[in-house]
Amino acid sequence: MKSEPEVYSIDNLQRDKTTLWEGVRNYQARNFMLRDMQLGDQVLFYHSNATPPGIAGLAEVCGLAEPDPTQFDAKSEYHDPKSTRENPRWHCVRLRFRQKFPELISLEQLRGAQALKEMLVLKKGQRLSVQPVTAKEFQYIVKWAQGL
Repeated sequence: MKSEPEVYSIDNLQRDKTTLWEGVRNYQARNFMLRDMQLGDQVLFYHSNATPPGIAGLAEVCGLAEPDPTQFDAKSEYHDPKSTRENPRWHCVRLRFRQKFPELISLEQLRGAQALKEMLVLKKGQRLSVQPVTAKEFQYIVKWAQGL
């Protein structure tokens, strides 16, 4: 899951303990949260639009998809006037902080890892804020972050 650190960083999640992953306005990313994410799923927390961009830590899904409250808030930049409480368009999961990596694993480092060559975040045009990661990719990154 990607977030700009100036908007919401791994440090914010560590401070808050949990957060709704609100504001996602892409149907494919929404569907990953709505249909695929389960309680206990582990999440790579990626800092995007940062210098450098990269994986900053881990989170865990602690709440299944629910209607994103920002879609109903006329003052929110994520307001969707076509969405209703009876028929919400946008959903989000709740995440719990798990771990901040000792060092960010940069996008450049990820690109240099042969074991991750098929990882979606490394593909051209992959700009989704929510993307699936294989178990093999996840385990590789966690071991890397732990210095193993």
